[in-house]
Amino acid sequence: MVGCGDVGLRVLRELRRRRSAWRILALTSRPDRRAELRAAGAVPIVGNLDDAATLGRLAGLCDAVLHLAPPPLQGLTDPRTAHLLQALSRRRAPRRLVYMSTTGVYGDCKGQWVPETRPVNPQSDRARRRVDAEQSVRAWARRTGGCATVLRVPGIYALDREGGDPRDRVRRGTPGLVREEDGYTNHIQADDLALIVLAALHRGLPQRVYNSSDDGDRLTGDHYDRVADLCGLPRPPREQARTCLSPMQLSFWGESRRLLNHRMKQELGVRLRYPSVDHALQAGPATDSLLVAASRSEPSLEDRLSADAG
Repeated sequence: MVGCGDVGLRVLRELRRRRSAWRILALTSRPDRRAELRAAGAVPIVGNLDDAATLGRLAGLCDAVLHLAPPPLQGLTDPRTAHLLQALSRRRAPRRLVYMSTTGVYGDCKGQWVPETRPVNPQSDRARRRVDAEQSVRAWARRTGGCATVLRVPGIYALDREGGDPRDRVRRGTPGLVREEDGYTNHIQADDLALIVLAALHRGLPQRVYNSSDDGDRLTGDHYDRVADLCGLPRPPREQARTCLSPMQLSFWGESRRLLNHRMKQELGVRLRYPSVDHALQAGPATDSLLVAASRSEPSLEDRLSADAG
């Protein structure tokens, strides 16, 4: 497992619940996380994707790889993924690799329904880095004869996820956009994403892409109105984009698409626990203290991925 933040820890919890026979190795750049990862059921390996020289121990070490780590915050390519693939290729390559990407690679789709066959059209550097990583992973798999599966993930949320609770934005009263400027938003609950990752590990087809989204189909403003209504909170105000969004936010919220997830359900056999944010809010928050503590101790990994996903 490469990138063991909030989502990675949820994957470990699900493997532990299933009493999986997998022996899990978790790459971490922080030696101080070793005890935490052992407690979660993984064998920690210290290495840094930004320093290829520290990844030598990964060669020939595993049968499968879950690559959940985001690219760097700058540039047009993803050298972290390049370093990882280089290390994995030095000896017998893994048979399977699951890479967690972002639906931001599609760019702005003007609210259209988006299947996995739609050509990528990245419109930001963060999305271009993801496209580069996807292409590198799939080319590596073809070269080594392995099976690479790409999960395109939208905004990740959970009621116990630091920085990923949909109620927080409503509580702050952060304005939404007026309807004529609004776009569609897409989400996946973090525990459901862990299930999707494991389904891809076992059943993902070679060089296949899967939209890893729930069934939600709402404009962003309507989404937060619904969150407010279900939680008994005031609905956020609506404003024009130029008055309430920064240039970076404009580039992010200016992309509108609706994701088709049939392939994920049919080929991976995924049954979502939370088909929409409504279901998660009505079910109430999770209470796993390990996950809450972990997400607070390392918010920079999947929190950056969640911000990167569209």
